[in-house]
Amino acid sequence: MARHVLERSQELPITVEQAWAFFSSPRNLARITPPDMGFVIHEPFDDKPTYSGQRITYTVRPLFGFPVGWVTRIAEVDAPHRFVDTQEKGPYALWHHTHTFTAVEAGVLMHDRVEYELPLGPLGELAHLILVKHKLKAIFEFRKQALERIFPLRSELSRPSVVA
Repeated sequence: MARHVLERSQELPITVEQAWAFFSSPRNLARITPPDMGFVIHEPFDDKPTYSGQRITYTVRPLFGFPVGWVTRIAEVDAPHRFVDTQEKGPYALWHHTHTFTAVEAGVLMHDRVEYELPLGPLGELAHLILVKHKLKAIFEFRKQALERIFPLRSELSRPSVVA
């Protein structure tokens, strides 16, 4: 099985603390997931901000509308700068997603690094080449656009001017 890596970075015009508040709430994942993925968290869910050991059970419809159960566990938390989720059960042989939040001049730099492997050996690699890598890129592109709508850039006109 080949290990694949997907990395994406995005600056958001919010503080690290605001980024943490948003991303540490698993319910917000539905807001930044394409609707056609059919993302649904299974209840009961404790609704607490992300913590080490937290399990999230949900259903997604990643390909052709077929529902797939997925269980992730929050493996590491370094609030408000980093957390890692891993797949306990789901469509991948391995899923290790690191989220980091770093203060920058314009707000926060959010960085995602996903390391993943597909099951089924050569058949999984063929699926990756034909479908999976393109689907993951589309999901993260949707996420980027959704975050731009949720956290729009502050325009120069809306910033208070400083008078000396």
